[in-house]
Amino acid sequence: MNLDLSGCKKRKRGERVFRFKSFGEKGHPIEFDGTFGRNVEALVQHGSYEGNSYGGISSWSFQLETRHHPLNHVFLFVIEEQVDATLDLHCRQCRYVGWGHHMICNRKYHFVLPSKLSMPDTEAGNNSTDGADSTKGKSSLIEFQGHILHGVFHSDGFGHLLSVNGFETGSHLAGHQIMDFWDRLCTRLRAREVSLSDISQKRGMELRVLHGLAYGEHWFGRWGYRFARGTFGVSKQMYQKATEAIRTIPLCIFLHQLGTFRNEITFIVSRYQTLSECSLVTLGDLFHFMMELKSRLPKENSGDGIPVEDTCRWSSKRVELATEVIVEALRKSRFKWVSRQEVRDAARAYIGDTGLLDFVLKSLGNHIVGKYLVRRSLNPVTKVLEYCLEDISNIFPKQEVLVTNDSKKTRYQNITRIQIMKDIYYLYKHILKERKGSFPSIPLATRIILDSKYLVKDYSGDNLPLKFESGSEKNINLYCTVMLDKVKPPYELVVLKDNVTIDELKLEVEKVFRGLYWGLRDLVVKSIVNLNSKGGDLVSGVVEAGSKIVFEGSGIKNEDIYESGENNHIVDCGCGTKDDDGERMISCDICEVWQHTRCVRILNNEEIPHIFVCDRCERDILLFPSLP
Repeated sequence: MNLDLSGCKKRKRGERVFRFKSFGEKGHPIEFDGTFGRNVEALVQHGSYEGNSYGGISSWSFQLETRHHPLNHVFLFVIEEQVDATLDLHCRQCRYVGWGHHMICNRKYHFVLPSKLSMPDTEAGNNSTDGADSTKGKSSLIEFQGHILHGVFHSDGFGHLLSVNGFETGSHLAGHQIMDFWDRLCTRLRAREVSLSDISQKRGMELRVLHGLAYGEHWFGRWGYRFARGTFGVSKQMYQKATEAIRTIPLCIFLHQLGTFRNEITFIVSRYQTLSECSLVTLGDLFHFMMELKSRLPKENSGDGIPVEDTCRWSSKRVELATEVIVEALRKSRFKWVSRQEVRDAARAYIGDTGLLDFVLKSLGNHIVGKYLVRRSLNPVTKVLEYCLEDISNIFPKQEVLVTNDSKKTRYQNITRIQIMKDIYYLYKHILKERKGSFPSIPLATRIILDSKYLVKDYSGDNLPLKFESGSEKNINLYCTVMLDKVKPPYELVVLKDNVTIDELKLEVEKVFRGLYWGLRDLVVKSIVNLNSKGGDLVSGVVEAGSKIVFEGSGIKNEDIYESGENNHIVDCGCGTKDDDGERMISCDICEVWQHTRCVRILNNEEIPHIFVCDRCERDILLFPSLP
């Protein structure tokens, strides 16, 4: 499914640029005060229309500024995909997460932040851009797996986060910045629920295991995503017990039972026991302290308080030198406020490059350098920028400074983020991955946590104001759904004028649900199930605003209208799984029942055999009486 992105190479002069950090907030660029579908329609009106390039797919782009100096942009693409243009009507993500009973929607909306590999260069000149490969005029945005961000929504407000890729894939955005952006969009668009499959890794470590051990939840739990469904028969209770079991292993007993790697692991544990102000009692305490300590330490090679990107015209050493000169000039002012021009003039005695000085002065505002916080403020009287230093060495850990007291000063200064990551990886490898030691609960708990990867967040997109006014006309909001052969899709908001009749309400409900669901394109609303009324009655006279109304309808297609599809396969695996959970399966050639390959002892790196007979059928064959 190709999308022509050649028009993104040259952006029109004067095209609107949005701030990445505020995009999706109220008023940026819209108020987000409608239903999910109406919010998406209002949002794309502020984007640049990229055309209708393939099979009825329309797309819009938004230029988002991630950093002002040096200038850097990303492009957000919103792609509207009509279900009739897809090769497969059904959604695998819905099936895997347990939403197979949802009805197929007419449209999907893809929200994509392309990576450097998936779109052509979007900027000419020297401006840096996240998303550049000038050799590509077209890119299969929807199918590509390596986007900075890719999320998709069905038109009923249920969605899936498909990929998040931060620094480790070459993006200028960190994973938490991308997730903040995505969470903001879901909230403001009024999504209903959003799922994801947590297969995130960091330097070869599975984050769901690492964060489960350190914090008792997935990394995505920071944004409210919770366990929804496990694979291989794992339940929520199993996941909780596994997480608790591995976190509460006593360090003293664990270290005592270690084998070959006891000395190395004991040394690492002792190092962080010394650094911690509190006693580290359990394995969870140790990993939690290490993760928290790493987050407080400054990044190495970052220009002494100023992050220096690869696209910066000055090297990190030159930026670091200019920073030291400016801080020293401010220190000589005895912590008084000094104008920008005075600081610049003092630094020019040592640094001749005024462009470098301007860059550092602009970047230094409210940054920590060593034990000082460089403050920047606009003088309300003179309207001139002023700088001063604040010594924050005595307020750790509230501020991210490495000095707490004289006895620990040297130890904190000798530990780095790189060293902590090496120690975390060593412990992860020998305790969790290779499972050294004699704790049988560790491999079992780790396996359960790894099999707990489907998460969901409920954004409660159904919560809307009961009434609002549009211009001089008063409108009334009603929540409506349709009962069809015991099928009842979620309630949808129907906005009406206060002078419409019940018959007109029925027509409006038909219009809403026909537009939403592929299987309801011939829907006919017959009657109201939970309300006694006549067709000519005014809605405002018989229904209160915000009421939930159930209609009875007909016209549902006999075709396959659910996301799960026509599933004639029988799944009955020994692990307890009764339906497709997205893991590799094999079917018995006799009974045609599907089971996980892992559960029938076929390794993932092994090919599926051409002929397979399950254990049950093997036993039946052995017990079958011999023929005469």
